[in-house]
Amino acid sequence: MEYRRAKVAGGTYFFTVVTEKRRKILCLPKNVSLLRYAFGYVIQKHPFIIDAVVILPDHVYCIWTLPENYHDFSTRWRLIKSYFSRKCETISPENIGIRFDS
Repeated sequence: MEYRRAKVAGGTYFFTVVTEKRRKILCLPKNVSLLRYAFGYVIQKHPFIIDAVVILPDHVYCIWTLPENYHDFSTRWRLIKSYFSRKCETISPENIGIRFDS
């Protein structure tokens, strides 16, 4: 694939990140908490502002604003994904379902 990426220092970016093989691992509350922690961990070392985030079972939408003089969002994503991937729980497809409590 050939990507066109605008790299604007201090810019605001929209991202869609999909889980491997679209596995619904973000259904697990532990993994959502882990993702939140991964964002916080990376923000401490490589600051940016999360303007918006939407977490769905198999993907994440984000809008970020980077600090002035910075355009390197790829390092931030690499660190977030790396941190999350090493510690997340996986879920088998047969265990994915919708539960209705009465």
